[in-house]
Amino acid sequence: MDFSLFREVVKTRRSIREFTDEAVSITDIEEIIDCARYAPSDTNSQTWEFIAVVNRDKIKHVEDFTWEKLHETAARAEQKGLEREAKLLIKSFGPYATAFSGAPVMIVCLSTPYASKFRDKIFDPISFVEPEVWEEEGLKSSCLAAQNLMLAAHAKGLATCPLTGPVLLAEDKLREYLHIPEDRGVTMVIALGYPAISPKAIPRREVADILRIVE
Repeated sequence: MDFSLFREVVKTRRSIREFTDEAVSITDIEEIIDCARYAPSDTNSQTWEFIAVVNRDKIKHVEDFTWEKLHETAARAEQKGLEREAKLLIKSFGPYATAFSGAPVMIVCLSTPYASKFRDKIFDPISFVEPEVWEEEGLKSSCLAAQNLMLAAHAKGLATCPLTGPVLLAEDKLREYLHIPEDRGVTMVIALGYPAISPKAIPRREVADILRIVE
């Protein structure tokens, strides 16, 4: 494997919020998910599932009820005298929360219940941790798969943008609309499509600022 080529894929990936009208093939979606499923997971639990919404009318509907919930949240803020914050929520956060709306594909990333022989035979019998911890384990692994997904998409010339807006604002409606079981966690949605823009790189913190080596 050529490290320089891999680093180029990692360093040139961007979160894209503007897409062309070109459709993404089902084959491309399947191949990207194939890469996602090779992410590491706790005891190979593979706690992930994906829903790919390729119908633009359905994506628009998700956008509509996300905006609806956003306006409801802003209205509650205004009732508390937070008019400035309410306006900023609509003007600044709204477009970010709904940036999936122009994409031809919206992928919903789910986390599944964590199960393993260690949990069955050791962890649960001795009450190793609280049950909520296992939900976090599923979430962590699901996020690792999501990163694989986005890098694979970029390597194919496609663009992505990870978003939690619909989850934060309208998870109940999203679950109902897409028939997501209660035992699945909704990690994020990822907009997927061909990029209409090519943004410049955003400055990153230096390695020396984020790395501490213990010898």
